[in-house]
Amino acid sequence: MSPDRTSRADYPIFMEIATRWQDNDVYGHLNNVVYYELLDTVVNRHLIEKGVLDPATSEQIGLVVESGCKYFASLAYPEVIDVGLRVAHIGNSSVRYEVGAFARGENQPAAEAFFVHVSVDAKTRRPRPLTAAFRGVLEDLMP
Repeated sequence: MSPDRTSRADYPIFMEIATRWQDNDVYGHLNNVVYYELLDTVVNRHLIEKGVLDPATSEQIGLVVESGCKYFASLAYPEVIDVGLRVAHIGNSSVRYEVGAFARGENQPAAEAFFVHVSVDAKTRRPRPLTAAFRGVLEDLMP
């Protein structure tokens, strides 16, 4: 996440995510854990749609080793959220994903989150270099 707040133009792709009744907490807005679920959902959905991840059969998977989130405004059920996705860094076996969670019609996100995946062998859980196909999908998400 950059020190300055991002805008819609900073994200190469967006996905719509409908909030659920259970996402609100006692304070009437999305609970902080929901933002991490949005991040995980958007990243994995994109990788599955691009054909580089099948959670049941892939020999290579990503494990989260670091994450964080900044909150700027509240979102709540029953909103549909526009979630922007980008890749900030690609290493030999790691990638830093960043997302912005936007209320409809807003140019700045209500929250910005990130996590770092380390690519590992699905069986041994030992680090493994990113494949060329996987790297290509990630490069398309760089700003």
